[in-house]
Amino acid sequence: MRRSLPAPAALGLAALALFAIPGAALAQPRLVAATPAANATVSRPTVLRLTFSETLAAPLSGVDLVMTGMPGMASHAPMPIRGFTTATAGPVLTVTLPRPLPAGSYQLKWHAAAADQQRVEGSYAFTVR
Repeated sequence: MRRSLPAPAALGLAALALFAIPGAALAQPRLVAATPAANATVSRPTVLRLTFSETLAAPLSGVDLVMTGMPGMASHAPMPIRGFTTATAGPVLTVTLPRPLPAGSYQLKWHAAAADQQRVEGSYAFTVR
């Protein structure tokens, strides 16, 4: 004879099973590497690469790049950088700039989504010498 669990116990086991599902099924992409890296000082890059923990959904992932400071100009207003292209290949988001970035400080804001299409965001700064 087979016995059934009482309804509250069955619900409790079902809830525990949900927590046992591997994190990949519910995970969000996270930034695991970047070139240039956060707080790095680099020489005039023409390509930026962001590597995430999961394959990206291309149409839902991208960046905004802003020059926040220019040498010799104390009151430099933030200046958005335009004209770049982005491409994704698996977990890598590549930003190709139309020309090398001039000397200054930059803020890179990224947004990314994986298969679940839930968007996550982040940002970091770097400097060009």
